[in-house]
Amino acid sequence: MKLTGNTILITGGGAGIGLAFAERFLKAGNRVIVCGRRELVLQQAKGKHPDLVTRVCDLAVESERTALFEWIAANHPDVNMLVNNAGIQRRFNVLKADAKNDWAALSQEIATNIEAPFHLSMLFAPFFAAKEASAIINVTSGLAFTPFAIAPIYSASKAALHSFTVSLRLQLSDTAVEVIEVAPPAVHTDLGGTGLHVHGEPLDAFADGIFQGLEAGQTEIGYGTSVGRLRMSRDEIDQYAEKMYEATKSAIE
Repeated sequence: MKLTGNTILITGGGAGIGLAFAERFLKAGNRVIVCGRRELVLQQAKGKHPDLVTRVCDLAVESERTALFEWIAANHPDVNMLVNNAGIQRRFNVLKADAKNDWAALSQEIATNIEAPFHLSMLFAPFFAAKEASAIINVTSGLAFTPFAIAPIYSASKAALHSFTVSLRLQLSDTAVEVIEVAPPAVHTDLGGTGLHVHGEPLDAFADGIFQGLEAGQTEIGYGTSVGRLRMSRDEIDQYAEKMYEATKSAIE
């Protein structure tokens, strides 16, 4: 895919993986727009990178997703790449979670991880199909393939996004829209809370590795431990998931 001369929208682009991608796209000669829920985080990102364009948007809210698309179409019609990166990860024990009273909070994970990338992809696909070159990059997870039992909604949401991405790629195969999946392993970010991923892959090394995959034209890109998980057999998946659960279940007991 073309990695320079694009105008790119990155969701959840104020920190973590989203910001690391934004930095590399900027360095490669692209114009980058990042959106996120937290205005302060976006301001801090722009302070580091003044060329960033920022937009506050709660992607869990349907009307805000539609407003984001309309704002892009009206003010930045040259956008030709969407990176669906925003995500929420919560770890919990289903026997202890208060699904009766706390479902509104729990369902934010579904709205952000599934509804938002599905909706935005469908809003932007016709917009991009009219362009000479464009791309939708969906950030899933190695957990889309080997579920992390103590983060059940997150794992399931990423599996859903993987499946959607495969279907989207097939449906857009006769257009100029490239559909790419990035499936990270654990990466040292604040996903799920500060300190939970300190043993993950270094953020900069991960982002550099993903960009090497983009340069090589890969449509499904893993890194580190997620590479092998993308092609595991069903028996291997079950064994890997059980092993991860046994090693981490004490965190939610």
